[in-house]
Amino acid sequence: MLAMLWPSAALWITAVLLTGRAEAQYSSDQCSWRGSGLSHESHRRDVEQVYLRCSQGSLEWLYPTGAIIVNLRPNTELSWRHTAGVHVCIKPQPYSQGSHVYLEHKGDLQMLLAEEDQVLGTVRCFSLAGGALFVEAIPQTDISRRITAFQYELVPVQGPGAHMYPYLNPASVSCKPCADEEILMAVCTSDFAGSGMFRGVASTNKHTLLVVTLSRLFHQKSGVFVWGGVRGRGWSGRMNIPRHCSRLPGQDEYLLTGSIHFGEAWLSCAPLYKDFLRLYTKALKMGTNPCQIDIN
Repeated sequence: MLAMLWPSAALWITAVLLTGRAEAQYSSDQCSWRGSGLSHESHRRDVEQVYLRCSQGSLEWLYPTGAIIVNLRPNTELSWRHTAGVHVCIKPQPYSQGSHVYLEHKGDLQMLLAEEDQVLGTVRCFSLAGGALFVEAIPQTDISRRITAFQYELVPVQGPGAHMYPYLNPASVSCKPCADEEILMAVCTSDFAGSGMFRGVASTNKHTLLVVTLSRLFHQKSGVFVWGGVRGRGWSGRMNIPRHCSRLPGQDEYLLTGSIHFGEAWLSCAPLYKDFLRLYTKALKMGTNPCQIDIN
């Protein structure tokens, strides 16, 4: 939950926005930004504007002084009434320090990540329509070893698997099985889809880690699954689920679909593969399948 903090900081940013003392820096690739506080070290109260227009990327601020405002936008045209359906999640690097990260909206600041939270890799999410990121450097006598760095990604709050991604809204995480329509859509639009078996499970304080081997891999967004499963056959990998949605390894074959967040796979729709085959074959005959895959 976001918390209000440091009224003095809020007064400072309000004054900056009203007087127009913010400088702009534009990312060359529109996805990631790397800058240095040394560019305005003599003006330690300066605020720089950074504009990023991408679905995911990173920020690295060396020798932080003053503050930066990070304006995030999707790389597609969305009206403001639709941005409420998109959230931004940020994950700090374990070496990140030297700044506090706030959500800024019309001069009001809400704490997202205090400096001490960043070494833990704590993920924070907020609505894209809720404002911009305000990254404020902590005054230091020696800034030579300070780097603020985090990854970000834009995450839709609807769609296959969104209900199982715990960082969006932990109170609403649901382990309910996907409906037939959701399964058919998930195999087409998820970041990964394949069929396989659970080989092992391990619980952490935050979620459950599943070890899987896929005999089929229909598609994947990035290389989270690598060739060389059991006895060198199939694709092997790991995926996360919320801890209270724990699934025990078994000998059944499942359709495995899900999303990839910060380089990690998260499971979403996972019916028995034989049930999916019946569902997909029926949809194929009726012409209601949203996409076509090779199930042979």
